[in-house]
Amino acid sequence: MTIAASFWRRRFPRLPAGVPRLFEVEPGSRVRGECHWQGEPQAHPTLVLLHGLEGSIESGYMRGTAEKAYVVGFNVVRLNQRNCGGTEELTPTLYHSGLSGDIRAVLLELIAADGLPELFAAGFSMGGNLVLKMAGEFGDAAPPEICGFVAVAPAFDLAACADALAEPQNFIYQRHFVTGLKRHMRYKAKLFPDRYPIDGMRGIRTVREWDDVITAPFCGFANADDYYARSSALQLVGAIRRPTLILTAKDDPFVPFATFGDAALRANPNITFVATEHGGHCAFISRDPGEGRFWAERRIVEYCLRQSGTR
Repeated sequence: MTIAASFWRRRFPRLPAGVPRLFEVEPGSRVRGECHWQGEPQAHPTLVLLHGLEGSIESGYMRGTAEKAYVVGFNVVRLNQRNCGGTEELTPTLYHSGLSGDIRAVLLELIAADGLPELFAAGFSMGGNLVLKMAGEFGDAAPPEICGFVAVAPAFDLAACADALAEPQNFIYQRHFVTGLKRHMRYKAKLFPDRYPIDGMRGIRTVREWDDVITAPFCGFANADDYYARSSALQLVGAIRRPTLILTAKDDPFVPFATFGDAALRANPNITFVATEHGGHCAFISRDPGEGRFWAERRIVEYCLRQSGTR
């Protein structure tokens, strides 16, 4: 199902063309969003979407969720993570699973500069980790305009996910991620040759090796284990204080279901946790041939609709 979703041909005729926008997330670093505004944006809730590892604003689940949300009255912002979607020139830095401050900066700008009254953030996989990490970091201090969060198949125990990717049956996913990361790093090194020597990249075969050789030294971590420990949202889910939906599938190939047994997650009354028997990784393809084909996309929008106007 994971593979099928990646190659599924989809069209989004009800999603109008977006308006590109650059958000400064820290001095010298910007991320690109694609904004789909209703006629009077301040009169509608807004959903900000964040993709997963090696995804972009053009990923099918991003566009599918955006279309479903826009049709029922949401403004939608599809957000690239740093360096993703062809935006390597917008920052000298790399992207990684600890940069929850980026989506936080985008939400705060939408509140301060656009005057939007209700905001929701939803993330997929790596993006789900970032959304949950931000939610936990906000704790009780989230602005009142931020009404809720959604995480689909969140990779919120990074060490466990890296270990799962290294299982023999997951070689196709591991190779996909490592190949993509190397390709983007080669381009990044051309843009910033003095900053990113990539001589040691050839021998990297796994995501954990990537994080040891590339992510950790270039992003301020001691090694992969230090990166995983400091960037995993699992340690912060107990601090989440706004309504939050977490969706996962028990057969996700590389986000182990065991990670969702965390006591703080299960005990947090602000978190609604839903686990399906099947769904793969961020796929959730149903038998419904119509609007419900991509089950998780509809659940995201329905959950945010229920929370809209309740605070």
